[in-house]
Amino acid sequence: MRILVTGGAGFIGSHLTEAFVRAGHRVRVLDSLFSGKRDNLEAVRGEVDLMEGDCTDPAVAAMAVEGAEAVYHEAAVPSVARSVKDPLLSHQTNPTATLTMLEAARAAGVRRFVFAGSSSVYGDSPELPKREDMPTRPLSPYGVGKLSGEHYVRVFASLFGMETLTLRYFNVFGPRQDPGSPYSGVISRFVTAMLRDEEPVVYGDGEQSRDFTYVANVVDANLRALEAPRLSGESVNVATSRRVTLMDVLRGVARETGRALRARHEPARSGDIRHSLADIGAAERLLGYRPRYGFDEGLRETVSWYRTQIHSA
Repeated sequence: MRILVTGGAGFIGSHLTEAFVRAGHRVRVLDSLFSGKRDNLEAVRGEVDLMEGDCTDPAVAAMAVEGAEAVYHEAAVPSVARSVKDPLLSHQTNPTATLTMLEAARAAGVRRFVFAGSSSVYGDSPELPKREDMPTRPLSPYGVGKLSGEHYVRVFASLFGMETLTLRYFNVFGPRQDPGSPYSGVISRFVTAMLRDEEPVVYGDGEQSRDFTYVANVVDANLRALEAPRLSGESVNVATSRRVTLMDVLRGVARETGRALRARHEPARSGDIRHSLADIGAAERLLGYRPRYGFDEGLRETVSWYRTQIHSA
């Protein structure tokens, strides 16, 4: 099958691109390289058509979807904190880009469109676990943008008959997540700080909790979405149904790196939620999804990868 992966040189997108190539599909990647890296696709160099361009440009989007049977829209600026600092950039790179890609896909006759959604759409409702039928009330421009994208994905299914799906990712972590920015995933920052004998920064008291999801689980959900028999605009959680506090993450990283447990606490960040936990029953029913990697196993793999990167730098 011919598949387009937007953001395919990024953290999650590059893992997904590799998986599609290994499964025998022909893959094109559209990436602006704003945060994506060519090196992330080193393992499939020569096997992927890499197109450098912006998803918000209709002409670029039209060229990218040409000949594709499925589109996986992973491209975004994935940061709550950055969206609070720059809401206009967040809107442009999230809902505007999503609508542009959807319209290009519709015009090109693309059969299936899978959208990388986010658990941020739930906001800070105290009810746990988060279910797809719960009210959505995002707390940040990033969450608003992801929810807008979901609505477009659903409408394109109901109006135009496109097979569409939103996968609501919960705190994805793993190899290739860029730790070099204050907007990066917390686990990548904790791991690299400890490996360098630096003091990790914890925003807030560290007792906030997340359903941390190893990237291989996300890839598996996306692969299953390609083969699912019926898709019509649904939104489903992709997670592990296990809640881990930031302090527990620190303890795990200290254990895996062999470093002392220490951290510097700073004030909690605007737009961050307190607790997050997913109900994954809908993904199990629709896709046959169950997490293959638990948190501890994923953390072990992640630390191993970062240790290799730091030692080879």
